[in-house]
Order: sequence, then C-alpha cells, then structure tokens
Amino acid sequence: MNDFDSGIFRVGITRDVLTSNGQPIFGQAVFDFLNHPGLVWEYMEESPVIRPEHAARYDAICAMLTRFTPESLGPEKPRLKVIARFGVGYDTIDVPTCQKAGILLTIAPDGVRRPVAVSAITFMLMLAHKVGIKDRLTRAGRWAEKSDHIGTGLTGRSLGSLGVGNIGAEMFRLAKPFDMTFIAHDPYADPQQMAALGVELVDLDTLFRNSDFLTVNCPLNESTRGLVNANKLSLMKKTAYLINTARGPIVDESALYQALVEQKIAGAGLDVFEVEPTPADNPLLQLDNVVVTPHGVCFTDECMQGLAESAFKAVVDVMQGKKPAHVVSA
Repeated sequence: MNDFDSGIFRVGITRDVLTSNGQPIFGQAVFDFLNHPGLVWEYMEESPVIRPEHAARYDAICAMLTRFTPESLGPEKPRLKVIARFGVGYDTIDVPTCQKAGILLTIAPDGVRRPVAVSAITFMLMLAHKVGIKDRLTRAGRWAEKSDHIGTGLTGRSLGSLGVGNIGAEMFRLAKPFDMTFIAHDPYADPQQMAALGVELVDLDTLFRNSDFLTVNCPLNESTRGLVNANKLSLMKKTAYLINTARGPIVDESALYQALVEQKIAGAGLDVFEVEPTPADNPLLQLDNVVVTPHGVCFTDECMQGLAESAFKAVVDVMQGKKPAHVVSA
C-alpha cells in the first residue's frame, strides 16, 4: 500500500531553502505549522526543476526558486495538488501548466511586503549617502576623499515606483517621514488608495523624468520584460538613481551599464539580475556607483518566517479541503 492509498499527505520542500550548513533559512519553529496527523514532509532531492517523479510523489511542494515547467509533469495525472511558493513572484512557475493539470499555485505576499519595501528604502539610503563608495574609501584609508562624494538629501526629492501593489504601497508608507514627494505608474492601481498614501499616479515617461529615486516594484511578465530600456533610462535625471528589487529581466542590463558609465544617471541599487547568479565578470559589478546584493537583500528572520508560515498554511488548507489564501491559479 503506497502513501496515497494509506491517506498520507506528503509534502516536499525544495532544498534551496537550506543554508550552507544544512539548516532551513526560516528556522525550525515554523515547522510546527506542518504538525498535523497524516501529514509527512521531507526535503526533496537537489534539482533546479520539479520533475515528473516529484509530481507523482508529493501532494504538495513548497518551492523557493525551483522551477515548474510543462516538462515537470508526466503522462499520468499527477498526485501533486498544490505548489506553495516561498515568495510573491511566480515567474519560475508555468501557470498554464498548473491550470491544465488542476494544480493550485499559491504565493506569500504577507511574508515579503514589509521586508522588500524596507529593502528598497535601504538601497535608497545607501545610494543617497554613497555608503558603498564611502565604505571602500574608509577601508583603503582614503578619508581625505570623503568631500569628493557628497550625498543627496531626501527632503523634497521624488520617490517613484514602477508598479505599486502591496510592496510599493508599503514602501510609500514607510517613506513618509522623509518628506519626499511620491509618484507611481501602475495601470492597475486603485486611485483612492494612492491618494490616501499621497501618491500621484503619472504616465510612464513622467515617472522616469521626475523620479529622483526610481524603484521597480512590478512583476515580471511579457509586458514588463525589458521595460526599463535605453529609451526610458534616457529620460531620467543625471542625478537620479534606479533601484530594482523585483526581477532582473525587467531592466535591460546593457542599457543600464551604458547609462551609468556615460553618467546619464547617478547610480543604481540592484538585488536582481537578468541571469542569476550573475556572472562575476558582469561589468555592472565593477562600477563604484552601483550597490549590489545577491537576490537576498530582504532575507531577514522576519521575511523567512513569514514566507514559510504562509506556504505551510496553504499546504495544510489544501490537505483539509479548504481553499488556501493567495491563490494564483485554480
């Protein structure tokens, strides 16, 4: 008798949630959410993609960056009922394949809303105060050069957001004490909610022209891929900064590099790249006016616990025959 016949609900957790010493990035306590009779969980074997044997073995898969493609399913109807993402983006998951197979896809916006919003502001503060450059000067004993790197005050400056969903809205809430002006472009934004936050909705070109700090907070899809290109970057102020904590392919990296070396914009903060991990010879990594992190600037205990809690709750809901929160495909 196999696990399915005996009433076992088997959960697979992708191994990309483990640190270098083999511990889960979200700690052990959150596994209490999976402590239910009839539920068994395990770490899956190392694989960059969910394979047909995984879809046949597990009722639920909790995935960080592991991909799900049309080739993830075999010819038989899969045992898999739900993929619970440890995150809010789902460009790693082929949604039409999920829908065709009747597999639920859930995301975890509550886990990333505050941490990613804080990350965008962290980049803004680092760029405004030229922390990266000043860090290198200090380590090299070049204190006398500090006056050559005067930062940018925030009062009265314009904070812009390309896309203003949960994360963008939270960023604006957190930025209120800085006395900045807020602008955003998002065709799906609620005008009343934006007005309550003090955010002016503008067209795309106006966003690029008027932002002193332009943050990318939109999902990656066919309409946003390469949206931040040479043409749009040419509209920005020479004193402006670009910040991307969303998805790398939204920004054309070659165009961004040219804009930076030609001093068409002042600098950039990048947590995400077109190819990840980004190659060590990526020319963007050599620029003093760029602050970079490895698609993990938001990785805090708060963030990781929130992601795991949301994903594990979704799994338990499905096991109990309930509709989980934050379903992308059904």
